[in-house]
Amino acid sequence: MRKIAIYGKGGIGKSTVVANISVALASMGYTVMQIGCDPKSDSTRNLTGGEKIPTVLDCMRDLGNVTLDDIVFKSASGVLCVESGGPIPGVGCAGRGIITAFEKLEELDAYEQFKPDFIFYDVLGDVVCGGFAMPIRGGYADEVCIVTSGEMMSLYAATNISHAVKSFGKRGYASLRGLIFNAKNIEGEEGLVQKAAEEIGTTIIYYLPRDGQVQAAEALGQTVVEAFPESEMAERFRALAEMLVGETDVDKDG
Repeated sequence: MRKIAIYGKGGIGKSTVVANISVALASMGYTVMQIGCDPKSDSTRNLTGGEKIPTVLDCMRDLGNVTLDDIVFKSASGVLCVESGGPIPGVGCAGRGIITAFEKLEELDAYEQFKPDFIFYDVLGDVVCGGFAMPIRGGYADEVCIVTSGEMMSLYAATNISHAVKSFGKRGYASLRGLIFNAKNIEGEEGLVQKAAEEIGTTIIYYLPRDGQVQAAEALGQTVVEAFPESEMAERFRALAEMLVGETDVDKDG
């Protein structure tokens, strides 16, 4: 079982990247579980036709006695979807909500029940404290990928996340795999991201160009891999998925 945490600043396209990777791997025959670790609970929206699924925390509040059927939903593409959810707005800690959701999945033996080949944790990267750091400590994730563009705040978040990963890595936890460059087409962007990677001490593992088909697919409540399977962008997501599997060696230019 490969456990990969995908971090990135809010709005960087992290959930889009994760969902497309998940669908690509599912189409290859792998059992994939995607766990959204954002209080907005929208990580899996494009896997479920644009509809939000009940979150672990909501089910715990509303149902009391929660089962796996209440919190794990299989998408049409075969991806097992989970959303941790968050506290009632203005009350409680979102990070603590992630911890609670992880504990509930373990209590219900979710991983033994579904036996996923891959688990992806889709984690908000603006903060790396408390529960938001859970996937990179305690053995939850084996490796971390950071989605970034060349925008200043995105690179700033990537740097902070990398420092957290390396700090936990010294204790034998998850290691940093590298940066996924999700382009925004700003001037000199590739150079900015390359410089940041060098300063962090990592590499750009893949380059994703800006493409209008991403937004077109999301308008349909789908991933690009599902909505436009023959497109160049879908092929790029499949190549990234294969790279994470280790089936092929792909450079940052795809």
